[in-house]
Formats: sequence, C-alpha cells, structure tokens
Amino acid sequence: MRFTSTKLFWTRTPQEYNITDNKIEIVTTPHTDLWQRTYYNFQNDNAPVLQTETKEKFFSFIVKTEFNSTHRFDQCGIVVYLDSENWLKASIEYENEVMQHLGSVVTNMGYSDWATTEINANIKSMWYRLSRRNNDFCIENASDGKNFKQMRICHMNKATDKINFGIYACSPETSSFKATFTHLEILDCQWEAHDGQQPDE
Repeated sequence: MRFTSTKLFWTRTPQEYNITDNKIEIVTTPHTDLWQRTYYNFQNDNAPVLQTETKEKFFSFIVKTEFNSTHRFDQCGIVVYLDSENWLKASIEYENEVMQHLGSVVTNMGYSDWATTEINANIKSMWYRLSRRNNDFCIENASDGKNFKQMRICHMNKATDKINFGIYACSPETSSFKATFTHLEILDCQWEAHDGQQPDE
C-alpha cells in the first residue's frame, strides 16, 4: 500500500490549505476541535481531517509535523476518524510559553480519554508512527524520524474492517496557525506481533 495524495479526502475542509505530492499545509480556523463528552461535558466535532481509506489490517503510517502554534490548545497530528463518536488522534497541544502536551486521545462509543506528557514549548516539530494490527493500534513518536517511542496502545471498537486514517489540525480557541505535514509514508506493519504471554484459551 503506497501513500498517494490523489486518494485523500476531507472530513470538513479548512478555509485555507495546500496539497502537493511531498507536502500538505493546513491553516487552522478558530474554534475547531475534536472531543467527546468526558470530564468537560461538551462535544466538539468540527476539526478539519484529511484522510485516506484502507481495508489493510496490518500497516504503519508515518508523518512529520511542523507547526508555529503559539496559542493555548493549538494542535496538529495524526488521526483515525471513523465517525464523530469513534476516532483517535495524537498530537502536540500548545499550552503556554513554557510547556505543551504531547499526547493522544482515543474515543470509543462517544467518550474521549486523554493521555499526555509535558514537553518544552520550544519544540516545533514531531514525527508520528501509527500502526494497525486488526482493530488494535500503536501510536509512537520520534524527534528524529528514526527512534520511535511508544505513546500508547489502544483498541477501537468499530475498526473491524475498512478504516480512515490521516492527519488533522485545529485551534479550539480564537487562534490560527499553519501546520505542515511531510514525509508521509505507508509501510508494512512496524509493530511486531507480541511474543510474550500467550492469549487465554
């Protein structure tokens, strides 16, 4: 399976963007976000999402993100968006001049969770690798595009056959920034099969 820009489609199109074979740029629109219910009790489902689809059950997707975000909650990264109540995303979310959150959100059946770690606010680039094994997923990140570190392993209830996956960028408050995506690549699954404890019979 090869990544090609001609097979991409929008779930909500941003006002300003540019797509070439080697680079995708998205300029975010204020008051755009993805979140469902948990803790905050609101439902936000209007972030621009650019994806391709596949029935492949075992693959890895890699992308490099670069961003000039300077406002609270600005974010860009990878996404698997099945519908408004079933999706996952991983990104860096700007917080303030000192720190930002590197994290992921998994939403199953209309409820989101958020797992994060604090990183320095001067980081303006990150690589992500999303791997699928059936309807389980592994999200990894790397600063150099080589030494990927695990962020999360998760399950998506509705990812039983065809899925959509790709990139997103949004600005939940009043800001706007440009997110740049390069080195988009689809590989054989880099997440190796588990070789430890065997499944229960």
